[in-house]
Amino acid sequence: MALVLSIAGCDKLKKTPPPPVKQPAKAAPQKPATLVQQPLSSVELPPAQTNQFDFSAKKDPFKPYIVVDKAAAGKKQAGKDALPIHSFDVSQFRLVGVVADPRGNKAMVVDPQGKAYVLRLGMTIGKNEGKISQITTSGVDVVEQFRDDNNKVRKETIRIPLLRKP
Repeated sequence: MALVLSIAGCDKLKKTPPPPVKQPAKAAPQKPATLVQQPLSSVELPPAQTNQFDFSAKKDPFKPYIVVDKAAAGKKQAGKDALPIHSFDVSQFRLVGVVADPRGNKAMVVDPQGKAYVLRLGMTIGKNEGKISQITTSGVDVVEQFRDDNNKVRKETIRIPLLRKP
């Protein structure tokens, strides 16, 4: 019996929580007021422009410096005057040396300005774009085609000899 009393006594020690307090229902949530910053000075600034820079008077950085006329480019032969080897006459070149090779002989010539060029069979040289027809140990043969006074195509073979030192 003492056990029942002790259990009943324990229940008295426990207090029941108070019933929850009902808060009154709130109306729709209020929107926060928008804050406007007050100017700190009395100086008014002009409105900002949308396009501050005018590039119409500036130079285009991607435009090429050299303007190529397409009509004039069509009249010129492709590769003509492209290399300095085509700016001299064939007779002005000096043959300095010849290299014998099983894959084809090579020759070294020097122009009047002192610049050296290595020639192979089939390359062009000179103002009239003469074609190299033969390279031997004694010299180089160049065949030039040009129109004469009668408007006929003529072929002329020019030999550049290898000068031997005594």
